[in-house]
Amino acid sequence: MASFFGWLRSNSEHYLLVAAHQKLARTLGSPPPRPPKGLKELFWLRVFAPVYALLPWPVRSRIMRAMPGSHRQTWAPPPRSRGPAV
Repeated sequence: MASFFGWLRSNSEHYLLVAAHQKLARTLGSPPPRPPKGLKELFWLRVFAPVYALLPWPVRSRIMRAMPGSHRQTWAPPPRSRGPAV
């Protein structure tokens, strides 16, 4: 099932980036990315990205923590000091 979550994360990151690019292009008056083609792109850009943007951060964070993947990994603890460095 981890491959499904990898696919989900990869697609969501990609299309959220495209949606952010579209928003920035509108704001700055620069050329936007190409319009979505096909049902897949329409879903990710017209349904997923707007709904995701409406979710409050605690809900987004809880969803991400519930899914397996690299976003659940924590930083390694710092190595113990072994005396002065000099």
